[in-house]
Formats: sequence, structure tokens, C-alpha cells
Amino acid sequence: MIPTRRHRIPAAGFLPVLALALPACLLSGVARADLRVCNLTGSRVGVSLGYRDTGGWVTEGWWNLAAQGCETLMRGDLAARFYYIYAVDYDRGGDWSGRSLMCTRDREFTIRGVEDCLARGFDRSGYFEIDTAEQKGWTVQLTDPGRAEPVGEAAPPGSAPGQR
Repeated sequence: MIPTRRHRIPAAGFLPVLALALPACLLSGVARADLRVCNLTGSRVGVSLGYRDTGGWVTEGWWNLAAQGCETLMRGDLAARFYYIYAVDYDRGGDWSGRSLMCTRDREFTIRGVEDCLARGFDRSGYFEIDTAEQKGWTVQLTDPGRAEPVGEAAPPGSAPGQR
């Protein structure tokens, strides 16, 4: 599984919003083995990803998503059950966040490890957990606050990444 290209983002403010996570096959009726994020808002959004590989915890960012756009963050069959997302709204401010603290920075990054972010010169952001239920593909939908969706359920903030 290979992460796709990332792009630079600016800093953003905070506003709680809702994210939905769905198996990829529910969106199109066809199974697709990727990790995708869809921006269902009217704003431009920046997304970063956290996951555990054979070398430990990794965070990567940023993917820029246009309003009403989707982006593939990882191509191919998913190798893990749990992934972590942190996203910011460029236009209105705010973020999609959770309780799993991981390292980030304002420009393009790949960071190994989630410990001592500030001491290592990085920012620390709260990611929310995505439980893929061991599906081969998964799509996360970022929505505006209070928007009702007919399928899926809200992605709750996750536990600390070291607990998995």
C-alpha cells in the first residue's frame, strides 16, 4: 500500500464537525480497495493520515481536497484495521479531530513516531480513529456540522494510538 502525493496547507482554527466512515463498496456499489477521503462540504479541506506500519507509527500530510471532492490517501488493499485522520477546513476554519495525539506540521510531512512531537519540532494534533472492520477498502466522508446522512455512522474519536 503506497500513500499518494501530499500537498502543503496553511494553519487553521477549530470547529467541531462530523465525519462519516463507510466501507468503499457502499458508496459506489463496487468494491474498491483503497483508503479514500471525500469532502462533502462547500470548503477546501486539508487531510493528514496516521497509521501503524511494521516500523511503528507514521503520520503523513497534507492532501488537499476541493469542495465536494475525493482523494485516495492509500492505494490497494488496506493492511490495518485502524487508521487515523486529522483534517482542517481552509475556508471557514475548524477541523475534524479526535483524541489520538500524533505529530503534524504546517507543510508536507512524513513523520515517524507519535512521541515527543513538540520536543522534536513538530506540532501535535488530535486525530480521530477509523475502524475499517478489516475491510479491504474504506471511504471517510467529511461533512458539515449537523448534516444528516442516510448511511454510515459518525466516526468517534479514537483511543490513544499506543493502545492498539
